[in-house]
Amino acid sequence: MEAYCVKCKAKREMKEAQEVTMKNGRKAMKGKCPKCGTSLFRILGNK
Repeated sequence: MEAYCVKCKAKREMKEAQEVTMKNGRKAMKGKCPKCGTSLFRILGNK
């Protein structure tokens, strides 16, 4: 899963990615940037 890293200012492939459910019930992916270690977060579609 790819997500935008604000520290690197580029799209990166998530490391240690896991699917989480937000408070409103929507699904999201949470992981870390492989280069700088910053937390990455990507909201998934409604499917």
